Amino acid sequence: MAPAKEGSTLAAPAGYTAVPVKFSEERRTHHYLYIKEHKVREDLDQTRPQNRTLFVLNVPPYCTKESLSQIFTSCSPVESVELQDKPGPSETQSNSVSKHFSLRHLKGFKVAYVVFKHPSGVQAFKSFKVKKPIVLSGIGHSIKTGINKWIDNYRASLTDVAELQAEVDEFMKGYDERVAEEKAKQEEGVPDEEGWVKVTRKGRRPGLARTEAVNIRVTEREKRKRAQKELLNFYAWQHRESKREHLAELRKKFEEDKQKIALMRAQRKFRPY
Repeated sequence: MAPAKEGSTLAAPAGYTAVPVKFSEERRTHHYLYIKEHKVREDLDQTRPQNRTLFVLNVPPYCTKESLSQIFTSCSPVESVELQDKPGPSETQSNSVSKHFSLRHLKGFKVAYVVFKHPSGVQAFKSFKVKKPIVLSGIGHSIKTGINKWIDNYRASLTDVAELQAEVDEFMKGYDERVAEEKAKQEEGVPDEEGWVKVTRKGRRPGLARTEAVNIRVTEREKRKRAQKELLNFYAWQHRESKREHLAELRKKFEEDKQKIALMRAQRKFRPY
């Protein structure tokens, strides 16, 4: 969205509140943040409580989490700020975050979810009035740009070998525990979801009896296998019969052609003129 000039006003979309912000005090243009209370039909994301969360649109590229926290702290203490490319479920909750393998830098305009520590923060924002654009980069909360920002991004991209090894060891430790737990279940004779118990060299261990529902599923699966086998056998028999008929027709045609050739040779006469 194009920046607005100093002193101009812009109508916010329905349900949103427009809050003007600009990068520094020297800038003559500013952007608008469009903010509303975060509400969804099903409250499944525990990291975004509906009574304590604000949804923010049109966040400019230079705006950071610290900048947004600085803006809304005047209403109430902020618990967390999350930036994303587009609205959707929490990326930190849906994907396992790794410091070394999930590096991602957001570019362009973004959306944000601001969570207050107390429900009063949302109500305080509704009565929040802004007379002039809020300066994001100033004394005490400067935003790095240009070569300073590039240097920080480069330093953040460097991998600490010790931290990487510790993360890999922690992952492998959890993996080994899951494998050992699965192996222990098999050795103890714990039935799987279909009611079967794996038989090892040590012999079958006593397990739980299969339920009636499991028996019904196993019987239906065996019936389907038998029906499919009978169908395949039928098609194989039909294919063999068609090959026999085709060979019989070829032999019959071959005999007819031999008789025609013999008859033509018998009727052939010498005609010099």
